[in-house]
Amino acid sequence: MNDESQTINQPELLAVGTITSPQGLKGELRVYSDSDFPERFTKAGTRWLQHPDTGAITEVQLKGGRYLTGKNLYVIKLEGVEDRRQAEEFRNYQLLVDRSDRPKLSKDEYHVADLVGTQVYHQETGENIGVVVDLYSAGNDLLEIRLHKQPENNPQPEKDLSQVSRRSKRKKYRPKPNNPVTIFIPFVKEIVPIVDIANQRLEISPPDGLINIHELE
Repeated sequence: MNDESQTINQPELLAVGTITSPQGLKGELRVYSDSDFPERFTKAGTRWLQHPDTGAITEVQLKGGRYLTGKNLYVIKLEGVEDRRQAEEFRNYQLLVDRSDRPKLSKDEYHVADLVGTQVYHQETGENIGVVVDLYSAGNDLLEIRLHKQPENNPQPEKDLSQVSRRSKRKKYRPKPNNPVTIFIPFVKEIVPIVDIANQRLEISPPDGLINIHELE
C-alpha cells in the first residue's frame, strides 16, 4: 500500500470483518467475517480499513478474495500489499464497506445492522419485552434480545471487613457488576412472524417455555 492512500472520515461505512493475520508470503490477509455476503470479500472494488487504536479510516482497493471452508475466514488481496511484512501492519484492522452499497436480499432476508436496535413485542400480549442486540448464525439464525425487565439484584450479605487487614484480600468482597440479561430466540417465520424494519418493530409468537419473561418480575 503506498503513502498516497487517502485517510478519510466517512460515517456511512459499515464494518464487515476484522483482519486477523497475514496469509502466506505474498501480502494476502485473513479476515474474520461479520457478514453473510461473500461478495464483501471476493468482489474487487473500493473498501476501507479502520485502525484498531486511532480509528483512522483509509481507502484501499480490494483486488479479490476467497473463502476458507469451515473457518468463517476469507483471504483477501489488497492493492499495494505485496509481502508478509506489509501485511503484518494490518493485524486487527477492521474492513469496511459503503453502507449504501448493499447486496440484494431475498424475501425474508435482512441486514444485521437493520435488526440491531429493533424493539421486540410479544404478539399475543402486546408487551414490549426487549430490544435486538445481535444476530448469531448457529445452524438457524438466533436473535439475541436484551430484556427490558431485568431481574432484581440478589442482595449480598454485608461482609465484616474489620478482620481483613490486607487490601488485596478486601478486593474479593467487592460486589461484581451484573450484566444485562439477554435471551436467544430462533429467527424463523413461525416464531418471528412480523418484521417491520421501517418502524423498528419485531413481533414474536414464542411457543410455551421458550421464554419465561414473567419469572423475572
